[in-house]
Amino acid sequence: MKFIGIIPARYASTRFPGKPLADMAGKPMIQRVYEQVQGVLDTVCVATDDSRIEAAVQSFGGNVVMTSEHHKSGTDRCYEAYCKIGNGYDVVVNIQGDEPFIQPEQIETLKACFTDDSIQIATLVKPFRPDDDFETTLFNANSPKVVLNKNSEAMYFSRSIIPYMRGKQYTEWLPNHTYYKHIGLYAYRATTLNEITHLPQSPLELAESLEQLRWLENGYKIKVGITQQETIGIDTPEDMEKALVFLKNQHTYK
Repeated sequence: MKFIGIIPARYASTRFPGKPLADMAGKPMIQRVYEQVQGVLDTVCVATDDSRIEAAVQSFGGNVVMTSEHHKSGTDRCYEAYCKIGNGYDVVVNIQGDEPFIQPEQIETLKACFTDDSIQIATLVKPFRPDDDFETTLFNANSPKVVLNKNSEAMYFSRSIIPYMRGKQYTEWLPNHTYYKHIGLYAYRATTLNEITHLPQSPLELAESLEQLRWLENGYKIKVGITQQETIGIDTPEDMEKALVFLKNQHTYK
């Protein structure tokens, strides 16, 4: 089975314009992401709609393909890129361009989901720690939560806290139940990627602004791998400041 990693990267971002090219200790963020995953996939490619990002990727020797500026999601951008370069690959891994601390082991966990031939889509979650601060983690709407069934398949994703723990104060929830944080990393069989990009937006997707709900509403199963490794998604310049502090403390980063 062959895996291709595609990193969608847009220049236009409401909260952080030019984010993929933001400097991280001498390297643009998109390069940090690329280098983190290239050793565990058969090939990696950046899919962008901006010539500045294209030039940056080419400058560090990465693969890049230009895609339409009209895509509504990273999944749609991935599919266009796959159609241009993906012949011969069985599974497409959609890697968030703002996750420069994604670990190779997390990619391996995602790949392992496809040892089961019935798996169409896979993603990752990380358990919240019992001692996490409730207000800044579980109550954070920018950090979607996931509930799983006994087969480690996603039952629902939400920006709200799920499940609700009846009869306990909010501060008691984390120590008394395992809550899962969604790690925004997806993998799809190539045939499934083709199918889901032709689905219309669904009511739950529109309500929560989470495209994976479209897949669930249409009957697709999403296998979930569990990771214990933390990632730092960068949505704002303030997030970048925190990420740079984290980077400075990581001796494995160059």
